[in-house]
Amino acid sequence: MADAARAAKMADRIKEIVARRLERGVRDPRMGFVTITDVKVTGDLQHASVFFTVYGSDEERADSAAALKAATGMLRTEVGKHLTARLTPSLEFIPDGIPENALLIDSLLQEAAARDAEVETLAKSAQYAGDEDPYVKPRVIDEDEDEDDDDDEATFAG
Repeated sequence: MADAARAAKMADRIKEIVARRLERGVRDPRMGFVTITDVKVTGDLQHASVFFTVYGSDEERADSAAALKAATGMLRTEVGKHLTARLTPSLEFIPDGIPENALLIDSLLQEAAARDAEVETLAKSAQYAGDEDPYVKPRVIDEDEDEDDDDDEATFAG
């Protein structure tokens, strides 16, 4: 079992190798504009999950995923040539959910902003259900009354 630091270094190296190879081009007309977003390597360094995104429509994403699956052997060979490990890990290409998650978060933020605007318009026309200030205020004592209280205390103390 390899340590986590070595697995992280290997994942970064695999990401760099695969991205560089895809940048040079793959002879598959289905391949679109692919970006490697992340690579995760298992603890025993035997398997690498390569996450990718594709710029374009759903059809282009599906075509690029099929092209990557077809090019897995060639990409694994490329990784093996440039990696200084005893065994070359198997590669699995997984579509990354970043664009979909970003769209979902964006739509949720727009919905929240619309609800905030609705609450703000309701708050402008709102009226109090009871008194404007329902809290009991402390009674203000005049100085004349305060002096009378001091005299009473002196009488009872003596």
